[in-house]
Amino acid sequence: MHNHKISAWLQHPRRLLFPVLLSLCAFAALPANAGKASQNHLQEYSTEERVDYVLGCMAANDQSYLTMQKCSCSIDVIAELMPYESYEAVKTILSMQEQRGEAGMLFRTERSMQDRLRAFRSAQAEADLRCF
Repeated sequence: MHNHKISAWLQHPRRLLFPVLLSLCAFAALPANAGKASQNHLQEYSTEERVDYVLGCMAANDQSYLTMQKCSCSIDVIAELMPYESYEAVKTILSMQEQRGEAGMLFRTERSMQDRLRAFRSAQAEADLRCF
């Protein structure tokens, strides 16, 4: 099965500057089951975000043209299955889990955040089935 190493591409300092407080507010506003399929989700993901995902996916696998196609397919499937806001929330959770202390612990143990990670992993599994 395909191995996504998202944390590798989330390690860049500019991504860690993501406004955590704003994200926490977004968590409260988004339902935990926000992963319902919708064609509108496809348009929410920017080209930059898609390229960023594909580069991280390729770094976790190999740098071949075939892998690029599979990784592109993968982000398309994820975009079908979850709204961009949920995807951004998951990226924030994953980056904050790396933090030490209480902040990191909150992101590692909070039930709603774990539910979001499960929804994302489910979308990734579906993407693996369709694309790899």
